[in-house]
Amino acid sequence: MKLSNVLNALGIILVAFGTILLTPIVVALVEHEYSSVLPFITAASTSIGLGLLFQKYGGFSRNFDDLKRNEGLLIVSLAWIVTAAMGAIPYLFYGLSPLDAYFESVSGITTTGATILTDFSLYPKDFFFWRSLSQWLGGMGIIVLFVAILPQFAVAGRQIFFAEAPGPTEEKVTPRITHTAKALWLVYLLLTLLEIFCLAAAGMPLFDATCNALSTMAAGGFSPNPLSIMGYESSTVTWIITCFMFLAGSNFALQYRFLIQGKPLPLLKNEEFHFYTSIVLFVSVCLCIALLLDGTATFLDAVRDSLFQIVSIITTAGFSSADFALWSVTAQTILFTVMLVGGCAGSAGGGIKVIRVLFGLKYLKREITQIIHPKAVLPIKIDHKSVAEDIQRQILGFLLFYLVLMTFSALLVTIIEGDAAVGIVGTAATIGNIGPGYGEIGPMGSFGGLSILTKIIFILNMIVGRLELIPFLAMLHPDFWNFRR
Repeated sequence: MKLSNVLNALGIILVAFGTILLTPIVVALVEHEYSSVLPFITAASTSIGLGLLFQKYGGFSRNFDDLKRNEGLLIVSLAWIVTAAMGAIPYLFYGLSPLDAYFESVSGITTTGATILTDFSLYPKDFFFWRSLSQWLGGMGIIVLFVAILPQFAVAGRQIFFAEAPGPTEEKVTPRITHTAKALWLVYLLLTLLEIFCLAAAGMPLFDATCNALSTMAAGGFSPNPLSIMGYESSTVTWIITCFMFLAGSNFALQYRFLIQGKPLPLLKNEEFHFYTSIVLFVSVCLCIALLLDGTATFLDAVRDSLFQIVSIITTAGFSSADFALWSVTAQTILFTVMLVGGCAGSAGGGIKVIRVLFGLKYLKREITQIIHPKAVLPIKIDHKSVAEDIQRQILGFLLFYLVLMTFSALLVTIIEGDAAVGIVGTAATIGNIGPGYGEIGPMGSFGGLSILTKIIFILNMIVGRLELIPFLAMLHPDFWNFRR
């Protein structure tokens, strides 16, 4: 591993991120919140200064053509950790402790949506704008953004692009990775603007429409309204956000082919998309029936809220149209099942990902068949293509480590908090980047009352979950840390 490559890449990213940190100042000036200018100038200056310092020690090199895989993995991991630290600086000016500020920033940039805030009236609009914007930046990926806009990563972008989103397949829509990154961000931006327009047309204030749209397309779920989407008391708004959350959980590369290239068949024939849609519809019907049997909602409200909450949880958006922490155990259990699924590969959603769940089911089906027919050759196919052995091994390894990490984290938090619900659901919500859970960390609750150790564990969960474990696991091997000049 060449340390100069790591320092230079991080330095370039921090300088660019520091520039982005200046954008909330526009909101502060428009809203006459002049006291809020200083926090973001401080954060931007710190990020740019640290970035230049990294580049100085790295020799100000712009050549990353020989970037190695372990260097790419380390750059991505450190980029998320350090940019979250820079993004936390403004929160310190609003009375948050360093740990709470970092928790809030990590939650935003990993699109988790968990919050330690309790009284939203204490904070100005630029605070909520930055919280929403940080989610939007993290939704498509910090690295994907900088690969798209920074020419220095034109060649090396491939290593860090796929290190940030190490799904079971490498999805490209154009031959060059920089063009792919730009294509993905184009779809992301257009859908965000369209949602802002739709929400504003539905009567939502423009500022709220902007923040909610940024959070929706990022599958982040943080709303400037303390009651989330329920606080707007509008069925139209709820249905609009449901539709855009569903898109946020779908593969953006396939949406690019549909919306920009005019090729709908790749999306409509995609097996993962079919399975994703089927899960949403089937589990929504089950939840709707549970709500009706409990007598907690009318038929129309049950249909709307069940579909909204299932889409919100499976895409890991974490919005709420109702306080599902008050629902029956049956309804909460149905919600918990989709916490373990996540969005599609190549989407803004977190979690295990639909494609891995689909593969896991096909793998189990093959194993059962081979008990009866031990000599049969039964390749696992997705979209009529056989899944390569190395990809199968990668997916199975991911599923195993995901389960181990979730179990270990849940047990540890349960011991610390003395509450199994916080331990199990909180772990699933943070590793899956979902956000709210049940009880005190429910949709109308806060993570602020948790212990220091629990917050640290959940911070780690959010980062590792957003990076889909691979960079974290690679760092556990001693050979990863072989540095060279």
